[in-house]
Amino acid sequence: MPYMAQEPTFLPLTVAAARSAAGQSGDSPSRASAQVVQRRAEEANAAAADCWTALLAGCDSPGRRALPSRLRALSQATSAYAGETWWTGTGAVHRRRVTEAEMRIGEAVRDGDGAEFAEAFVGYDQAVATVVVCARGSRGTTVTT
Repeated sequence: MPYMAQEPTFLPLTVAAARSAAGQSGDSPSRASAQVVQRRAEEANAAAADCWTALLAGCDSPGRRALPSRLRALSQATSAYAGETWWTGTGAVHRRRVTEAEMRIGEAVRDGDGAEFAEAFVGYDQAVATVVVCARGSRGTTVTT
């Protein structure tokens, strides 16, 4: 049987961390918030794949235009999951990393720079996944890897 290529994945760490957090036992508001992060991560990942295709083709597509709003939605869901106290206190360094990486992706999309786009996504994925794991750990929930 021939190998069937899969769609590129841009947020594997974030999707996995959010899926793990959503599957943990614990208070349901926290689990529900993690499920929102997971959904937003999957939506952002799909938009990133569409954008990547448009960048490679050198065209402007709806996916390319939708990506910034999908990333904002994921960043906002991550912020809500982390909680305002953590996000503005202990997590402030992570918040800055998320924001900077999100802006770097936006610049790469505007410039049509595929290499910068891919590199920026690595940083964004790491930053958001780190927030999910650290914020979950700060709630006293057991973090497993």
